[in-house]
Amino acid sequence: MKKIYLLAFAIGAFTFSANAQIIDDDMEGYSPGPVHEDHWSSWSGAAGPEDLVISTDQAFSPSQSGYIGDDGVQDAMLLLGNQTSGQYILSWYMYIPGGKTGYYNIQEDEDTGASGGIWGINVHFNLDNLAPGTGYVVDDANPANIVSTFSYPENFWFQITHEIDLDTDTVVMYIDGSEIYSGDFYTSGGNLGGVDFFSIDANNQYYIDDVFFDTDSAGLEDFAADSFRVYPNPVKDVLTISTKTAVDNVTIYDVLGKAVLTVNPDAISPKVDMSGLASGAYLVQVTIGNATKTVKVLK
Repeated sequence: MKKIYLLAFAIGAFTFSANAQIIDDDMEGYSPGPVHEDHWSSWSGAAGPEDLVISTDQAFSPSQSGYIGDDGVQDAMLLLGNQTSGQYILSWYMYIPGGKTGYYNIQEDEDTGASGGIWGINVHFNLDNLAPGTGYVVDDANPANIVSTFSYPENFWFQITHEIDLDTDTVVMYIDGSEIYSGDFYTSGGNLGGVDFFSIDANNQYYIDDVFFDTDSAGLEDFAADSFRVYPNPVKDVLTISTKTAVDNVTIYDVLGKAVLTVNPDAISPKVDMSGLASGAYLVQVTIGNATKTVKVLK
């Protein structure tokens, strides 16, 4: 079911302030077929053949996803509210069948006509049908300038995550928690309007699910010179805590401040099984040595 929340926490002996969560969409709140509502629009702004199609053929969770096919017409827009400053997390799960292509770009304005179709980064999967399983991040100001090459799993769902800093006009991108690009976001002065999911050619075919957009950067926290990162966020079952040193303790709290799970992994980059927890928002408190930090995680 589609979910839009405002979250605020005051947990036990510590206080955690969360910014507004903007989008959390698992595609289950729509009827199968074209969708043109809420945060889903099209390049032209009109409902019709450009729209994202809700499909039951593939799904990450539970039974539906959004589909972009091979007609060269679909040009769906995920509207992100024309942000001009701050830090954001933008992620979704993606499924690309073997040998098929995929493509999306970041738009600086929700109104593509007003912005003149100004792009930020462009991301290609199987560019020109010559590289199945290989993706490319491209500088929009110079389409021939490939700034990153990465691998992605065909015929499997994978999570693509963007940590966007509009104040510096930069982005860090991950696939399933592994960094694939860190650098320029290629927008004009740091503007974020939306994501354009486009049917780029006759071989194009991909599905998207569990779209998430949030105004905070809870996935990154520092322990002095060391650092840790949690992913995926949102999590389905298993949360990975990526660290350089061993984690002594992980305690997970619900929104009422009750500890619902505690583990003592004594391991580098441990995995925490959250499959037994209900869907919702949690605070994950990580202890390494004498330092303790807390991050927000959604399930």
